[in-house]
Amino acid sequence: MNLNNLESLRQEMNILGFSDELAKKMEQFMREDHPNFVLHDKREGLRGQAEMNIYFKQSGQSDYYYLNKFEVTMNEGTRLENNQRYMVVTPAEKRGEPNQMRVYTSVSEAIENFRLRKTNAELLKGNPEKPDTRELLAGMENGKINYVAKDFVRTFRNPPTPQTFWLDRGKGFTASQAVNLMEGRAVYRADLLNVAGEPYKAWTRLDLEGPKDRFKNFAINQYHDPAYGFDLKQVLERFNIKELDDPKLYGKIEASLKNGDRATVSVERDGEREVLKIEAVPRYSQVNFYSLDGKPQKREQFLKSEINNSQKKQAGKDHIQQRQVSRGL
Repeated sequence: MNLNNLESLRQEMNILGFSDELAKKMEQFMREDHPNFVLHDKREGLRGQAEMNIYFKQSGQSDYYYLNKFEVTMNEGTRLENNQRYMVVTPAEKRGEPNQMRVYTSVSEAIENFRLRKTNAELLKGNPEKPDTRELLAGMENGKINYVAKDFVRTFRNPPTPQTFWLDRGKGFTASQAVNLMEGRAVYRADLLNVAGEPYKAWTRLDLEGPKDRFKNFAINQYHDPAYGFDLKQVLERFNIKELDDPKLYGKIEASLKNGDRATVSVERDGEREVLKIEAVPRYSQVNFYSLDGKPQKREQFLKSEINNSQKKQAGKDHIQQRQVSRGL
């Protein structure tokens, strides 16, 4: 095993936000000289659980390994806890032998394998080593599906598909940024390169409502900085956000929003202090507000008084002009 290669990959894993535990598993596969291997990880998002497959491939000309991509699948259905897996269990081929079990960390892979069975089969969730922890998600008899758990129906009928995030020597979207993109939030990158190899900055967002490409990936929308005109600081300064008065606190909020997170802020409403969450929406040059339990809030109620009054006056003028035009017609 090439130790320089191991050190480089450890640094890449750290930059991308993967754990030391995963890095140790990577090292074990490299020491065993596997030509290709996949590491699995999971993260909790705001809307569900993200399942990750991290792909490593050894060079055909040397013992070097490369980390060129990872896949993220958002699972809004049943979640895996520690030591839990998805299992597809089918009867043993011969009497007296134990039932056959295939174990998965990806719900989409488990569903796909389950659907391919032509005999009796069960799709389960739980600890493969502890039968008493297993929960039945779907059942099949003689190749026909005869049971799907109520809270699993949506996931079973529309299994989530992975989004591929490509990497270049550790450069690319981090694990947390990838999850944020999969949940519909925008991420800011200052290290992007165009076709000519020239650097540029942009907010990036996945088009989750649009069609997927031939590789089953969502299209990427970009809002270039500064050409698109979204100035995060100017937008934030429209609102009664207390942290903006402290440069250090503002820096944390800015970094959080650019990472695609929902940042925690304190605002003033009707003379009282309130803690909320905000997220950047570069497409509309705005930020969205949410209560701590995730419910959307009207941003207008947090505007600074002079801006709020100005908008009301402008709205009044627009209303008068509309009435005058209507009378003229």
